[in-house]
Order: sequence, then C-alpha cells, then structure tokens
Amino acid sequence: MTTALITGSTAGIGAAFARRLAADGHNLVLVARDTKRLREQATELHDRHGIEAEVLTADLAEDKGIEAVAGRLGDRKNPVDLLINNAGFGNKGRYLDVSMADELRMLKVHCEAVLRLTSAATEAMRERGRGGVVNVASVAAFVPRGTYGASKAWVVQFTQGAARDLAGSGVRLMALCPGFVRTEFHDRAGMGTDNIPGWMWLDADKLVAAALHDLARGKTLSIPDPRYKALMGAAKLVPRGMLGAVSSRTGRKYGPQ
Repeated sequence: MTTALITGSTAGIGAAFARRLAADGHNLVLVARDTKRLREQATELHDRHGIEAEVLTADLAEDKGIEAVAGRLGDRKNPVDLLINNAGFGNKGRYLDVSMADELRMLKVHCEAVLRLTSAATEAMRERGRGGVVNVASVAAFVPRGTYGASKAWVVQFTQGAARDLAGSGVRLMALCPGFVRTEFHDRAGMGTDNIPGWMWLDADKLVAAALHDLARGKTLSIPDPRYKALMGAAKLVPRGMLGAVSSRTGRKYGPQ
C-alpha cells in the first residue's frame, strides 16, 4: 500500500483528498494544526477504509512545523509516495488593509512551506524513481488580485518549472487550480459568500476526482471544471490592464465583505 501525506487535511479540499485516497486504499499522513480534529479524522478513515492514518500536528506558518513535515517526507524507511500541499488561508481586506505580519504569514504557508515540502518529498521520490506532488493553487493565480493571487501564481510557476526539471525521473508534479469551493476557507477569513453566484461553486469531492485523473495523465496544471477553464481561457484574451480593473471590481463584489 502506498502512503499519501496531506497538509490541511481536516477540512475542505484536504479532507476530500483524504476521503478519496483512503477509499482507494492509500495509507495517510494527516497534517494540520488541530490535534483533536486530526485524531478524529484518522480514526474515522481507519475504521471506514481499513487504512493506516498517521497524525502529524504542525503549523506551517512556523519553521518548526515545516521542519517536522519535511522530516517525515524525507523518511526513507517509511516513504511518502504522494504529497498534497493543500494548507492555505485567505486574509480579509485589500492591500495595506492587511497587516504585514499576516501577509508574511500567508507567504510562509503558500510559498516557503510549499517549496520546502516539495523539495523534501521529491528528493526522496527521485531516489526511488517514482512519486507525485499536487500543489493546491487557485484560479486566482491567473488574475492580478493581491497577495493571495500572487502567492498562488508563484505556486503554479514553481510547480510547472520543477515538473520540467524532474521530467523523466518518475516524479510527477501538478498545480491544482480550483475556483470557489464550499469549505471553511471563507468563514475562517471572515469573508462573506452570500453574494457569490451558485454556478461558481465547486464540489470538493468531484474536484479531487478530476485532479487525481489529471495527475495520472501527467498534467502539470489542472483546472478541474469546464466553467473555470472557459473563464481562464477568456481571461487570456483580455488586455492585462483591463483584466486588473475587472479583477478588482469582481474581488470587491464576490470577495471579502
């Protein structure tokens, strides 16, 4: 049985990955900040699917947390075959309305942790000649919209560049770019969602199924829904300055309230 490590595993997209991978027979290493929720999740997945689920409590906004997860990824005796870098969060407010400490914390989780954990995982995977990494980004990566979008753009560029460098090694890397998904993400950030049209919401379980299908096909970028693929295709045709203005208006309409 192979082992998958999932950061931010207790809710939303991370929890959907955990459910799907456990159902498919993968052992799991579940990573989040809340030990109680992790243990409950591990017990439920073990009892339902008969898999082994380790619990690793770590805050990826702290060096200590990143180092703990990187150490587990580098364990050659208990190898991790699939890494899902899913942990992340949003800040409520426009640029300069958000404190510098919160902006830097976001970059720590979205960029530094992704870099360090991907590197720890792929180094071990390359030695074995197999493995996979899914770095969860966002369709916000493709529009100029603040620190969140910029951090997710970094995730996409980093992942696709690393995938090219590791081509032929047996290690696959893919950036996953979902749109709006019904999770705890917006509630934790204090963002209102009542004004977001129903057609823009995605189902986390369907999203994960599409993402794993794209990873198996060798894609380095996954936008797992035809609606968002169409939107991102249209965005490429819009001049950058106009896109920035549209993105700003849309963010005020559908973003944090």
